[in-house]
Formats: sequence, C-alpha cells, structure tokens
Amino acid sequence: MISAGDFRNGMTIEVDGNIYQIIEFQHVKPGKGAAFVRTKLKNIINGGIVEKTFRPTEKCPQAHIDRKEMQYLYSDGGLYYFMDTETYDQTALDQDTIGDSLTFVKENEMVKVCSHNGNVFAVEAPLFVELAITDTEPGFKGDTAQGATKPAVVETGASVNVPLFVEQGDVIKIDTRTGEYLSRV
Repeated sequence: MISAGDFRNGMTIEVDGNIYQIIEFQHVKPGKGAAFVRTKLKNIINGGIVEKTFRPTEKCPQAHIDRKEMQYLYSDGGLYYFMDTETYDQTALDQDTIGDSLTFVKENEMVKVCSHNGNVFAVEAPLFVELAITDTEPGFKGDTAQGATKPAVVETGASVNVPLFVEQGDVIKIDTRTGEYLSRV
C-alpha cells in the first residue's frame, strides 16, 4: 500500500479495480480546509485519462507491471505471435491488445510485453527503429524554401514524412513514439 502523499510520476496504482499510471500529481494546501493531492491518472488497459483527488493519508495498492522482453515472430490473421527468448514459449495476442504499437516493428524484432497478474494489456515497441524506404516520390531541387517533406512508405507498410533528399532504398531512423523521421543511417 502506498499513501497519496508518496505519489510520483510514472507510478502504477490500483484504484476501484482498475490499474492507473500517475501522469501528474500536485499537493494542494488550500487556505481553508485540509490538504489534498490532485492527480491525473491514465488507465493502462484502455488508455483513458481520469482526474482524481486523494487525501494525503489515503492509501491504495501499488500495481506491479511486468515488462518482459519478447521477440515478435509474425502475424497470422488477427493474431500476433511473440516468443520468450529464454524459455522459447510462444504467446499469441489479438489486435485489440496490440493496438498500433507494431506499426514500425519488423518480424523478429524485440519488443516489451506488459502484463499485470498474468494478463497482457500492451506491447511496447523499441523507442527507435531503423527501416528501409520501399516507396517514395523523387524530390526535386527548388521545390521548397525550407525544410519540406514528402510521404514515404517503410518496409513495415507504415507511412512517414521524410525530407526531400531521402530516396527509395535508404535506411532511416524513426522515433516509434511519434512516428517522426530522425535521420538517415
């Protein structure tokens, strides 16, 4: 059990049967009345954000999230298959659990599978990936005054905006959190 006075950003807690991650917290001491803790909580199962206030002495259980490194093998129909590289156990997850987290992940790449009490609720892609450009239009000199971009399709099928000098066949580095082009490799 953790008291509301000890909340920190990034902690995961269990409130009303749901698992939440603390995005923001603020200790408030009004001129009149008792102090309280104002929080912004993200439901880790469905992604919804809730604002909730706690008394500083109020306690709630801290949720333990297991993040296991697994290898993404392949997708078949609506299922995505992952393998534990230590035990070689395979796990199949459906599209609802995966969401769009595998947009920039190739087969045989390592990902983190997040679970709580054995129930998998999310897959985290690596922060940065290197992918080859499979299709893009040629960029022409004089098309821009400064920093123009063009759409490009990478080998996973995702679309990314890249600078005009990037050509088909180039390998680029992408930030998977934002889907932005970072550099050529």
